Parts: sequence; C-alpha cells; structure tokens
Amino acid sequence: MVEFRVLPDTAAAAALDLPAAARFEHASGRPWIVGRWDRESVVSAACGRDRLVLFGPADTTPGELERVLARVRSVRDLDALCGRLAGSFHLVASIGGHVRVQGSLAAARQVFHTSLGGVTVAADSPASLPGDHRVDEELLAARLVAPWPPWPISETPLWTGVETVPAGCYLEIGAAGRGRPVRWWTPPEPHLPLADGARRVRRALHDAVAVRARDVKTVSADLSGGMDSTSLCFLAADEADRLVTTRWEAADRADEDRHWARLAAEDLPAAEHLVLSRATAPTWFDGIADPGPEPDLEGPFAWIRTRARLTHLARRVAAAGSASHLTGHGGDELFLGNPLNLHTLARTRGGGAVRHLRAYRAMYRWRLLPAARALLNRDSFGAWLAASAGTLTDPVRDVGGAPAFGWGIAYRLPPWATGDAAAAARSLFRRVGASGVEPLAPLRGHHALLQDARLCGDTIRRVDRLTSREGVAWHAPFVDDRVIEAALAVRLRDTTMPDRYKPALSAAMAGIVPARILGRATKSEYSAEAYDSLRRHRAELLELCGDGMRLARLGLVDAAALRAVLEAPPPSSLTLMPLISTFACETWLRAVERGRVPNPSTGGPRCP
Repeated sequence: MVEFRVLPDTAAAAALDLPAAARFEHASGRPWIVGRWDRESVVSAACGRDRLVLFGPADTTPGELERVLARVRSVRDLDALCGRLAGSFHLVASIGGHVRVQGSLAAARQVFHTSLGGVTVAADSPASLPGDHRVDEELLAARLVAPWPPWPISETPLWTGVETVPAGCYLEIGAAGRGRPVRWWTPPEPHLPLADGARRVRRALHDAVAVRARDVKTVSADLSGGMDSTSLCFLAADEADRLVTTRWEAADRADEDRHWARLAAEDLPAAEHLVLSRATAPTWFDGIADPGPEPDLEGPFAWIRTRARLTHLARRVAAAGSASHLTGHGGDELFLGNPLNLHTLARTRGGGAVRHLRAYRAMYRWRLLPAARALLNRDSFGAWLAASAGTLTDPVRDVGGAPAFGWGIAYRLPPWATGDAAAAARSLFRRVGASGVEPLAPLRGHHALLQDARLCGDTIRRVDRLTSREGVAWHAPFVDDRVIEAALAVRLRDTTMPDRYKPALSAAMAGIVPARILGRATKSEYSAEAYDSLRRHRAELLELCGDGMRLARLGLVDAAALRAVLEAPPPSSLTLMPLISTFACETWLRAVERGRVPNPSTGGPRCP
C-alpha cells in the first residue's frame, strides 16, 4: 500500500507540517516525500544533494539509480531512464533544487496536485492533498455520459482546486515551489512490420511480467479464457516460483470462456487453478450501496458493479499465498483492431486501404457513399468534441449503414438524465472543445487507443487501492509504458483487418502460448451476467434511486425514470451500460457525504 505527498524544498512547504508514517527528506533536511508505504514498494537512491525514488514495480536497483544520479544535471535528464524501464511506477526526483513527479502513460500511476499559499503540493490521490476542495457539479453531470465521458473530461478531477498531470508529461516544481507540466513523451509512429512489432511486444510483455514476479514466491493471475489473461499466465508460469490462476464461474452456461480456460489450464499443469463458484462468490452489484470502512473518495468508480467481486477475489488469492495479482485488462484496448485506423490508412496508403475498407463494409454493412464521406472528415479533435455536445441526448444509432470516423465513439447521456444535466454536460463539452485542447496522439486510432488505455489504467489504480487493503497488489502489465509503446509502433495495415483477431498479440505469443489457444477468434459477452445480477439486486438498486437519491437532489437525474428501467429492463444489454456510470456517481456522492477524511494540513475532518 502506497500513499504519498511531494513537497518542494521551501520553508513555506515545510511549514505545512503534513503528518506521515514514513518520509524522505531533501538534502536540506526539509520534508520531501511524506506518507505511508511498504519498504518492498520503493527503490531509492541519493548522490550528493540529489535524490531519486520510485514507487511501484520497476526494473531497476538502487545501484543503477545512483549511477544515473551521478550523470544527471537536471530533472529533464531523467527522460532516458523513464523511457527504458519496465514496470509501472511513480518517479519522484529532487535535483538541483527542482522536483520531478511523474506517473505512467496509462494513468495506472497518476499524479494529482494543488496550490496552497503559492506552493505546489503533489500526491498520488486527491485525498492526500491539503486544502478545502469541493465537488464540481458540472463535471459530475458529464460523468453520467455513457459509457464514460471522453478524454480530457474523463480525467478532470471532480474536486475544485485539484489538477492532474497531462498524459505524457511530468510535474516540475521549481525552486520557488511552483509547479508546471513538462512534456517528456510523444507517441511513436506506427512503422514496424508485424514480425518486428510482435517481437517488441513480446519483449515488453515478458519484462512487464518478470518485474512483478521477481522476489515474489507466489503470483496469481486471471485465467478467464481470453487471449489477454491467457498470455500473461503462460508468461508468469515461466517467471514465478508458483502460479495460482483464477476464473469466475459464468452465469451463461453457453459461455465459451470456460472451454478456452480449461484448455489453457491443461497446458499449465504446474499451476494451481481456482474456480470461483457462483454459489459462494458475489455477483455484479452485490453490496453496491455499502461504501465500506475506507471509501475511495477520488471519484466515481468505473467498476462499481464488481467491487464486491474484486474484494472476494483478493481475499481468495491472499489465502492461497499471493500478494501480487495479474489481470489481462488493457489487452483489448491495445490489440483489437480499430476502424478509426481506416481514416489514417486512407490518407497514407490511398488505394492500399481499399482492401481494409471492403472488409469493414462487409462486416458492418456500411453503405459506400456514407463511408467515403466519413473518411473525408477533417475535423480537429476540439471541433469534434464540441460537436459531440449536440448529440449527447440523441437516440443510440445502429452500427450498420454509416460509419463514424471521428475522434471517438458516439457518447450519450442516459434517458433519465435531466435537462439541467444535459445543459451542464453540453456546456462543458463545448467549452473544452473550444479551449484549443490537443488529442492524445495525432492519429485518430492512436488517440482512441491511448484514451481507452488511460481509462483502463485509471480503473486499475482504483482497483489496486481496493485490493491492497486485503494485502494483494493488482497489476495490469498490458498498460505498462513499454507495452503501450510497443503496441503503438506496429504498422496499422498489419493490425486493422477485421478478419484477424489481435494479430500483434497473437504473433507475439507464438511459441509461448499453445497454438490451439492462439487460434481463438471469438470473444464472450456478459448479457446473462448483467440480467441475472439485476434480478438479484433490483431491490438494492431501487433503494439507491428512492427519495434520498443524491443525484436527484442535485437535479441531475430523474429518479422515477431510472426506477422504470430497473423494473422493466430493456431487451438489449447495451442499453444497460448507462446504469454503471449513474450508480458509480450516486454511490460516490453517498460515500463523500458519509466519509470523513483527516485534513492533512490540520488533522481535522473534511471531504478532500
């Protein structure tokens, strides 16, 4: 468990007197990093007056960090180190009176900061930041957007006065104590042929798993039956002294995952395999109204429906001896072919993209003229985001007929969102779109990949915070920096054909994962789980949208309209997706209302 705050080397910062169970100091003796952490979670070094600390799994040693510090003259000189280390970590450095605080590309390690009395204080969560922060209700309205609002709205903290460090940047706090973001990373060009790209992916994934298995007796890992988790299990089997795999028993008896998971288990005879029975395990939405003894007040939790299951799984693997669990989340985000890449291929390969377009037209039944018009779209990211405001309350359009080659999917507010909520969300979309905001990457497909990877990483960070209370660290190697870079570097024409399932990952795992498993070209879906769980927990969900519903009190949700959907669920499970974001917001508001977090600057009660 890691929790920290970072201070500049100034008298004003030292005067904040933040309480801490552990600390690192500047060479001056003033507090630099304060908080609490396990010794095993930290690698640190010092050279003269300079300091460097890494929190989280990182492929390095104190000796290597000392040699790096001996060569650097500024915090900027650490770019090379950050660009080659495997793992997922926060980096905090104090060099020449300047401080560098950096997370990961996918936000699995995020940096938050605030200004207090002219001094910038950074932390790994908003709850650790001093100051009196309040909920931004306009941003909360946008969080009702399904499946989740687009970047950068999705990453804007809901607490006033709190900011995050932008993707690909670190926070530099100068000698005067004031911070600014500095870009250190840009996405690579997709230049590698499939064979070369697959080798790079293979090496990055191997290193990501190896750094988690080092000095750990037992590693546990999901073995759902999908290609992503299965790949990690075979990599972990070669690195870990002992491997324990886990699989949830599905609600749908026709679920294909169990078949593929059993095949994989047969080829992992040395591993121990846990199947979590539906008779004893929580289902979706179990205990959703109970925030627990230590509610996470950072913001709405994207996986609120499975919070109880995650805790149950952490307890099971902890009982089996594991303190480090691997999950395959992030693999879809990196390796599923994205139709948005057609927009880039049409501009860079011209007629060479015709084969790809024909394949997608056949799969999705796109009409030729609408597809051609969509390919000609030249909207900037900001213009697309502002235009999205006008369609937030439109009916969900069928995927057939005409494609959309914008900068993302069609975002929608749920039908139970009020007019006030829609007006607030539209205003925010338009204002951010008009602000000159740049996309995460110049290419539309790469922007979408990074946005999805960051949403995944953000969620994994929150899951790790939850499971660490049970003594289990939660790891998603697919969203490590080096793995993301490797996925981005593969040529689009080799990864975009819809008739090939995750070609870069499949090629990368050849010879590691048995060929009969890599041959899978299907993916399970979970409608049965959704409807079964809604039936089981309908009363609890209806209670959340009763007279005391916080979102209704704020004028953002029509509670009666929401109850009507719960009492008569629609026939398509896709229309149930907005329930997740709505109940994530509602349960978070209740946790904020009930939670009391000690104010680090005064020791008194507050909401962060």
